[in-house]
Amino acid sequence: MLVSWKWLSRYVNLDMPQKELEDRFSFSGLNHESSETVGDDVVIDLEVTSNRGDCLGHLGVAREVGVLFDQQVCVPKVELTEGDTAVKSLLSVENRFPDACPRYTARVIQGVKIGPSPSEIADVLESVGIGLVNNVVDITNFVMLECGQPLHAFDYDKIAGQKIVVRPADKDETIEAIDHRQYALDPSMCVIADAEQASAVAGVMGGADSEINEASTNLVIEAADFTPLSVRRTARALKLHSPSSYRFERRVDPAGIDWASRRACQLIAQHAGGTVCNGVLDTAPEIPARPPIVLRLSQVERILGIRIAQTEIQRILTALGCKEDKSTVGESHAFVPPTWRHDLTREADLIEEVARIHGYDKIPENASIPVAPSRARSFDTAVSKVRRVLTSAGISEAMTPSVVTRKLDESISPWTGRPAMQTQTAMLEGSRRLRRSLIPSLLSSRAGNWSASSLHADLFEIAHIYLPSEDDDGLPEETYALGLVRGGDFFQLKGIVESLCSRLGVHGRLTVDVVDCQGIQSGTASKLMIQVDGQSHEIGYMGTVDAATLKSWKLPDPVQVAELSLPVVFELANLVPQQQSISPFPSIQRDLNFVLAESVRWGELETVVRSAVDENLAGVRYVETYRDADKDGPDTKRVLLSVELQSATETLSGQQADTMIQSIVDACDQKLSAKLLQ
Repeated sequence: MLVSWKWLSRYVNLDMPQKELEDRFSFSGLNHESSETVGDDVVIDLEVTSNRGDCLGHLGVAREVGVLFDQQVCVPKVELTEGDTAVKSLLSVENRFPDACPRYTARVIQGVKIGPSPSEIADVLESVGIGLVNNVVDITNFVMLECGQPLHAFDYDKIAGQKIVVRPADKDETIEAIDHRQYALDPSMCVIADAEQASAVAGVMGGADSEINEASTNLVIEAADFTPLSVRRTARALKLHSPSSYRFERRVDPAGIDWASRRACQLIAQHAGGTVCNGVLDTAPEIPARPPIVLRLSQVERILGIRIAQTEIQRILTALGCKEDKSTVGESHAFVPPTWRHDLTREADLIEEVARIHGYDKIPENASIPVAPSRARSFDTAVSKVRRVLTSAGISEAMTPSVVTRKLDESISPWTGRPAMQTQTAMLEGSRRLRRSLIPSLLSSRAGNWSASSLHADLFEIAHIYLPSEDDDGLPEETYALGLVRGGDFFQLKGIVESLCSRLGVHGRLTVDVVDCQGIQSGTASKLMIQVDGQSHEIGYMGTVDAATLKSWKLPDPVQVAELSLPVVFELANLVPQQQSISPFPSIQRDLNFVLAESVRWGELETVVRSAVDENLAGVRYVETYRDADKDGPDTKRVLLSVELQSATETLSGQQADTMIQSIVDACDQKLSAKLLQ
């Protein structure tokens, strides 16, 4: 924000040295960037943070000077002389888009004469880098830089049907802006139109068809409130930014809209002649009252670490425009923030205002501020362990956008087949869908690394996925997931998942159930289940990416993928290690080689082996699979496994071990038709 010293002095007495004013600005949150002498004026460049839209006008800066130096601020008094012609007889306004334009006002001025601006306006505009156009346009710019409220002037005679309509842009609608460039609009954008076409892009820029020129004699003065999100999206989509959009994105004073309109009309009538028609067209004249904020004096001392007198606190807040509710008693005081301070919504905001005006430099470095010790959430501790395990396995962490393209979304979606949720406006080019899985984005990242540097990037990501409800009327689910993409084979990735569960203290057995999943090779797409205390918990999915999907990403080698539901895994986790007793007696290991049908999966075989032996079974380990159709017959295989037997109370004898092994062999024969190879 460029602030003219001469202009600012119209509203507040600047009897302090320039350096002192610049320092106080910086200490109070308006960072002083630089100062420059322009003619006989000094222009101060202030960095205004996004929450202080009230300081994007000289009056707002004057308020800051007034409270910092305890001086009165002189706000220009608007004395508007209106003619007999009612504005309602000349113009009508219809607001069809209140979500983007909560309030729209319009006044009409007849019989103006377009010409150059007077020096009192032209000089200060030029000093802050605003080019001169004509007296009407210059006055709208002057008022905007005076109070922070953008204005726009239309040529009344160019408004078709003498009607203004605030509406969404039509599909494929275009407009020629006052920069004489064509812009393609879409229905998410708000436009100011007449009875036939769009006349301006709301809050961003006016249209060339209705702009003021030397022949204009009748004007419409627009003063409105456009929502920050609507203006920001439109300005970014069109790559069209302006001083008006900059201010609307940071919000304007709802109570200052009518003041700015009347101020502009007063100056136009004064310097360009003409008659202001009687009345104003206002779509929302009522301004909602702001609720009071309770400030406890004890909290000021607790948070700042210093004691500030109650009278000083009241002086600062009232000087900032807050109104004190006199009905409060004791050490709690209620203040109603001014309409121009949208950022004041809670007690901490008022305390910050007291601190910055009182002076941060007055708070000693050794001020005693009580703090309470904190500790990491269980979720954060678990996530930290996940990161350590995966980075130790040589997998790098990635960060990918939450919105994805249609190609990414439809490539792999293990959790749901329901259509993904979509945003109205693409947050990234071509990306409108909220991701249902992390795997597609990680595959894209792996493919990007391969194409750029022939790097086999093994990646993981911990982030939200967005799952639509299975019920049409249900709410969607936003949940944390862990996505994994790496080379190697299926069992290596399964081993990483098992190690991860073990490090998290998930005391259960990981099993896999074969499922169908688009993009995953048939027979490898697996639902991951954890068996804990006899109950099965679905924790995620894994599998090998099929050849067609690999080809679409131009990936040369097989890729394994997995995705886990972190809330489910963390619910089963025991993050604090627990002492477990270890048997002091020796164990007995036996290798068993079964011949069984090709369709029998390892998980089924392991379940039968475990169910056949009591608590003396210490472990079952897969060793290898061998196939010999000539010896064993077609559709058969040999599975070699190792069984460990151990008692917690005695040393097992060979006869006891043989009995247990025979139980395993019999169970496998009965339930799976598996024959022990002698």
